[in-house]
Amino acid sequence: MADANQAPREVAELSFEEALEELKQIVGRLERGEGRLDDAIEAYERGARLKAHCEAKLKEAQAKIERIGLAPDGTARTEPFDKE
Repeated sequence: MADANQAPREVAELSFEEALEELKQIVGRLERGEGRLDDAIEAYERGARLKAHCEAKLKEAQAKIERIGLAPDGTARTEPFDKE
């Protein structure tokens, strides 16, 4: 997260953890009603971009996850995690 003298980094440059932490901070400020209305609107819009970024990162990770299963003949095989 950028300090007060620095512009925030582009959302696409953030890791999942960085984006999630910034999103938590934005939600906290909005819940407390801190700042002017214009600042709150800007924070909300950035929060929406952060949320979408986190969701995309999670989908990307899920697509890479495989689970190990047993084939009918007893041999091990991998298959997509979300396959039933």
